[in-house]
Amino acid sequence: MRRQLLRQPNRHRPEPRAVSNRRLPRCLRLVLHLPLWLVGAVLAGLLVQALIFSQLVEAQSISVAPPVAPPVAPPEAQPHPLPPSLTQWHSEAGDYFDAIAPTELGYLVWSNFPISVYIQSEPKSAPAASLTQPDLWRSAVEQAIQEWTLYLPLAITSDPSTADITILRSAPPMQRPDAAGLPRIRSAETRYEFFVRQQSQPPQASFFQRLTIYLSPRQTADYTLAAVRHELGHALGIWGHSPNPTDALYFAQVRDPAPISQRDVNTLKRIYQQPTQLGWAVPVSASSGSEAS
Repeated sequence: MRRQLLRQPNRHRPEPRAVSNRRLPRCLRLVLHLPLWLVGAVLAGLLVQALIFSQLVEAQSISVAPPVAPPVAPPEAQPHPLPPSLTQWHSEAGDYFDAIAPTELGYLVWSNFPISVYIQSEPKSAPAASLTQPDLWRSAVEQAIQEWTLYLPLAITSDPSTADITILRSAPPMQRPDAAGLPRIRSAETRYEFFVRQQSQPPQASFFQRLTIYLSPRQTADYTLAAVRHELGHALGIWGHSPNPTDALYFAQVRDPAPISQRDVNTLKRIYQQPTQLGWAVPVSASSGSEAS
C-alpha cells in the first residue's frame, strides 16, 4: 500500500503572509517606487541638515600666545570703569552671570572704545548669481552690530589689521567627531586670542584680546541675524550661555530666536564690573621693544 504523506503545518512558525502595499499610507507607497539612489540622497541631505541645526551655536576658547613675548608678567586684575551706556543701564530682570567663565587673564572685558569690527566682504570674483546673498548676509551682520551698539560702543572698520573683532564670511572649521563618531558641524563660532602691545614712551606693555567670528553664508537672513547677534555677545565678553530660551545667548537654536534681552544686558554689565588683567598697562624696560602682537 502506498502511503500518502501529508504536509503538516508548523505549529510554532505560522505561514508568512504577504503584506499588501495597499495597506500602507500613500506617502510610503510612493517612497517604495522611488529609485534607491534618490531615497539615499534625500536621507543624506536630511541628516546633514539635522547635524547643522542640532548643534549648539557655541563659543570655542582658543588662546594663542604672542610670537614675541616681552619680559613682563600680566598686571594685577582690576575692574575697569563702566562705559556710560552700561552705567545708566538698570533692570531687575535678573541675569545668568553664574554661567560665565573667565579666561586665564580674567573676564573678556573691553576697555578701549569704540570696539572696532571688521566685516569680511564677498570676493569680487564671486559668480553673479550669488551676489544677492552677500548683501543679505552683510545687512544681517550690520543690524546685529547696531543692536549691540546700544550697550557698548562699536564701530565698523574697513581695515582688518586694526580690528578688535573680525567677522568672517565662512563656516567654522570642522570639529572633531563626537562620542557617536559624527562630525561636529556648526554654522557659527567665536574664538579669541591674546596679544601684548608695548609702547616706548613711557615704556609699558598691555595685554589685549582679539576675537574672530566665523559665520556661515549658507543660512537664511533671519538665522544669520540670530547667529551673529549671539556670537557678538560672546565677543563682547559674555563667554558662556543662558539657560533661558528668551535670551539671545541661549545655548541652543530655537524656532523663534530671541532679541537681546534685559537678562543679556544685566549679565554683560556684571561682567564689566569684574576685575581683569586685560587692558591694564605694566612698566617694562626700555630695551624690550616697541610692540609685540
